[in-house]
Amino acid sequence: MLSAQTLFQEILDNDESYRLFCSIAASGEAQGGWENARIAALVPEGRRELAPRIVRHGADEDKHGRIFNALLKKRGLQPVEVPPETDYTMLLEQQGIGLAHSRLRGEERLTERDIITYLAHSRITEQRASEQMQLLRRHFADHPDIGRAVKMISNDEDNHLAYCHEELLALAREGHGRTIQRIMRECALAEIRVYRDVSLAVMAAMGRILGWSRPRAAVLAAGIHAVYAYERLVGWRRMVTLEMPERRNALGSPAVPEHAYA
Repeated sequence: MLSAQTLFQEILDNDESYRLFCSIAASGEAQGGWENARIAALVPEGRRELAPRIVRHGADEDKHGRIFNALLKKRGLQPVEVPPETDYTMLLEQQGIGLAHSRLRGEERLTERDIITYLAHSRITEQRASEQMQLLRRHFADHPDIGRAVKMISNDEDNHLAYCHEELLALAREGHGRTIQRIMRECALAEIRVYRDVSLAVMAAMGRILGWSRPRAAVLAAGIHAVYAYERLVGWRRMVTLEMPERRNALGSPAVPEHAYA
């Protein structure tokens, strides 16, 4: 039976597929940590109150990267180079989504429009991250090797999503509502294409490692395309709604250290 649980269990049980999975995850989280750190450093003077929360966001992402690397080390494995076609963050940037890395490497202050773009982009990507971690948490929260890490990262991703909702709602009340909605829609439609392409690339790589048959690989690819079709039609709308979260000021405290989670 093909299910998320059985597929991930198969990836988890094989050293090489587990190595690739953790390497991809660690790379993406580290990239997110760098991006948030640079954004915090370049926040415009009129939005300096956001800087501590952006720093916290980046610190969480850095922590997640270290946790995935620690999970590899715990199993006696080394990270592998991430194939470009599986690099979600890089592919989003190539689509013009979010703030360009060339801009973040500079020293010029960001504009208020840049901050709106950053938060709208984060609203979309954190929705995806929160859903993925909730899926892993549902099936692997009690796993002896990864359970504690999964629960901690899932909680952090839910905090990040709550933070994006709250900050964007505040900006909407200031009169930026139409701009926010337009940017979120553009980001959501681009993200679902990138997510489809990355999912296909990751599944192809896992299939080669695990020796999946052509029929099984074809069924998995068809499932990915079906998810994309649904998201392209109506599913993207869940990514562009804004509502006040139950978790208020979710990033208002220092990051929880990662020790004992991996």
